[in-house]
This record gives sequence, structure tokens and C-alpha cells, in this order.
Amino acid sequence: MIQLPVIEEALVAEKKVLVRADLEWDGEDSQRERVTKEIVEYLKKNGADKIKLIGHKGKFELDLRADPREEANDESLAQELAEGWDVYVNEAFATSHERHCSIDTLPRWMKKQGKQVCVGLRFAKEIEVLGGVKPGVAVIGGAKGNKGEYAERLEKKGWVVLRGGLLPGAKLRPDGLDISDEEIKRLSDEVTKAETIVLAGPMGKYDEAPEGTREVFTAVANSRAYKIAGGGDTEAALEKFGLKEKFDWISVGGGAMLEFLATGTLPGIEAVIS
Repeated sequence: MIQLPVIEEALVAEKKVLVRADLEWDGEDSQRERVTKEIVEYLKKNGADKIKLIGHKGKFELDLRADPREEANDESLAQELAEGWDVYVNEAFATSHERHCSIDTLPRWMKKQGKQVCVGLRFAKEIEVLGGVKPGVAVIGGAKGNKGEYAERLEKKGWVVLRGGLLPGAKLRPDGLDISDEEIKRLSDEVTKAETIVLAGPMGKYDEAPEGTREVFTAVANSRAYKIAGGGDTEAALEKFGLKEKFDWISVGGGAMLEFLATGTLPGIEAVIS
């Protein structure tokens, strides 16, 4: 198990704390919003002098995507962000598979300056839970990111991967909005045999063509397997179909969850432990 520097071990009293948070919230009272509020409350309770949230959302103090140096992982941006801050906290698990400045170079720079770097409460819990997951069945759909690549990596680690959405190999209806009837049945049958299931991404455009996503997600939810789901679209679909409570863990990140399961680490982890 990875030994992460965690917020509970950091000295935050009377310190200026810089928090890289997941600020891209889907609607009101999202899981990412709750996680962000929890870390802020923790820091206030433990006497932090000043707290600043940074992330990828314009209404907060800093919209990092507006600066090209963020995605370029530029050290000059790291120096600017770090100026005047004593502690760095990564509470952005969902984006910690991205080698961006605020995830990678910023904590490395602050650590080099003798400042404290650590991960937040939720980040540590994500790694604790996901670190104990053994290969089983991964149901991967959606259209975002490098999911096809994650699917191949997971297969090499012994996972059985069931593909939906826009993943290469997914069998869709002629209109391309959903998986076929045959695939709905096949995937639903496959998940009933699994001991562990990871769910990441809807099977199609579930707002327009909900059948595939609803049927497969329901089969996963009703299985006796240990069940984990991750990603904003996945969580939204589970909410829509009333299935969230049947899962053992809902990760705040889909891509980050898959990359961690496939590789055992993330850029955001390597930055705080190296």
C-alpha cells in the first residue's frame, strides 16, 4: 500500500494553506462540492490562518485553465502559485491523473522549498479503497478521455472489460445512441458472475436512449459483487435510475480511478511522495 503524506499529519495551525480542489461541480450538492467543503472545514477547525482554493472553475479565486502554463506543467506558474503559502493539499483526486502544474510541478516545487505537501481527507480514502480492489469485471463506457487505453491496460492486468459508449469494440445500435439489445443482455449476464465490478461511464447517451445504461447499471447494482463506480456521468446516471445506494464506493473520478487501478499510481501521487 502506498504511504501517502496525509493532511492529518500536516501542521496547519496558523499556516497559509493552498488547496488544489475538484471545483468542477455538476449541479448543486455534488459529491465534489461536499468533499471541498469538508477539507475547508477541517482546515478551519484545525486553526489554518488562511485557505485558498485553486482549480478549474472560473467563479473561484483562480481559473487555472485560463493560463496555458497549467496544462504545460510550467514551473514559472508553480512558483507564482506557491508564493506566500506554507502548505499544499491535493484534494483533487478526480484530476490527479493529469500531469498539470497544479497537480505535479506545484507540490514538487513547494516541497523543494521546504514547505509541507500532502493529500486531503477524500484523496487518502480513495487510495485506501481502490488500493484494495482485486481484478474483476470493468464496465467502461462514456466518451471522455483515454478510456480505450485504460481498458487495454486493465485487460493486461487480468480484468475482464465490457465496453459500451464510444469505446472501440462497443456494439452499438445503428443510430449510435446506445448499445444493442444483444449487448445489453450479454453485459447484464456477464456482471452477474463477477465478484468485483468497477463501473465507469454510461453505455450510451442515456438522456436520449436510456435503456442500455439503465439495464446494465441495474444488473451491476443488483449483483452480489463488490461494486465501485466512478466519474460524474456515471454518478449522474446512477442517481437518475435510483441505484447509487447499492454501490460500495462511488469515486469522485472516473479517469483517475481507472488509471490508478491500471497502474497503481497517479501523477498527483508521485508528486507528493517523491
